Amino acid sequence: MGRLAQTDGLTEIQRDILATVREFVDKEIIPVATELEHRDEYPTAIVEGMKQLGLFGLTIPEEYGGLGESLLTYALVVEEIARGWMSVSGIVNTHFIVAHMINAHGTQEQKDHFLPKMAAGEIRGAFSMSEPGLGSDVAAISTKGVRSQDGEFYVLNGQKMWLTNGGTSTLVAVLCKTDEGGSTPYKNMTTFLIEKTPGFGPNPTVPGLTVPGKIEKMGYKGVDTTELVLQDVRVPADRILGGVPGRGFYQMMDGVEVGRVNVAARGCGVARRAFELGIAYAQQRTTFGKRIAEHQAIQFKLAEMATKVEAAHQMMVMAARKKDGGERNDLEAGMAKYLASEYCKEVVEDSFRIHGGYGFSKEYEIERLYREAPMLLIGEGTAEIQKMIVGRRLLEEYRIAE
Repeated sequence: MGRLAQTDGLTEIQRDILATVREFVDKEIIPVATELEHRDEYPTAIVEGMKQLGLFGLTIPEEYGGLGESLLTYALVVEEIARGWMSVSGIVNTHFIVAHMINAHGTQEQKDHFLPKMAAGEIRGAFSMSEPGLGSDVAAISTKGVRSQDGEFYVLNGQKMWLTNGGTSTLVAVLCKTDEGGSTPYKNMTTFLIEKTPGFGPNPTVPGLTVPGKIEKMGYKGVDTTELVLQDVRVPADRILGGVPGRGFYQMMDGVEVGRVNVAARGCGVARRAFELGIAYAQQRTTFGKRIAEHQAIQFKLAEMATKVEAAHQMMVMAARKKDGGERNDLEAGMAKYLASEYCKEVVEDSFRIHGGYGFSKEYEIERLYREAPMLLIGEGTAEIQKMIVGRRLLEEYRIAE
């Protein structure tokens, strides 16, 4: 296993969970990941295995059938899964965000209805905030929900973008503009919980809702990434998350905050796998009469890679523990996401360089990692957004008296 990316202070239960997941990754994910990724094939057997392990309910409270584990446990599990194949970690990430939002902000009826089935993996969640013209400016949201005259339902119209699990999910948390009297754009947004049938095209159980198909991507294959089109979709008013309109932005940001820890964990996992591949190949490849691992230039590169893997892991752990402790962690989560994604890109590229020409071949795993790493630079907010968040928080913390 090696000494990198170890976490102090874990309970015996946490260590057992991680050992089980690590074994599952080594036996069930790594051997098939590259083949499935090249075919852009959804990992059905892997997902079924995760359901049997209870991973879809890892953080859902025990009273709803979950394991009731912490964000730290979840982040460490995601790190292990991403080490095997980052796309699989994406399948559980949006599910986890939606479950977290329902548990933290949902009505009791919503918790009772959704969480037990989500814990069992029977209901699988997707998270829908972005739009084609939105980018990072959430205030510019245009998808709109209008309340019916009797107040019993809302009619939703608009187009959403970049839904991970958009086709395979059965529950989508959708952020819409509702214009119900808030003093700022951020108080005029509402999160709706839409249950749907999995699949692509017009949805047979939700009139007006369409998932056009999978978006073709450079990497991050296997998991479906989609658009979501809403044309006069009627959603019952009791499917507003928390039952009260106008709270959607803050609910979504809470979800994004834990999602940033998740993306940091994914970066850590991919970087660790790239390091493992690089250091193994360096001990196998021979040039100028000796293994390339004996060349000082390669040793320097391995040292830099390992340092980045370790630094990113420890910052991710710190951000998760802050959130678990009930503290505000937007500063730490932003730092962790920024550092882990940037270091992941650099470690993967260094491993790619160590592989030389073979890194360009699809026969070698590093080729897949090289195409996967860029998604982490964008997901859950770009590096520029993270630096804005961190910079503003630092000014709050270190503001001088005038």
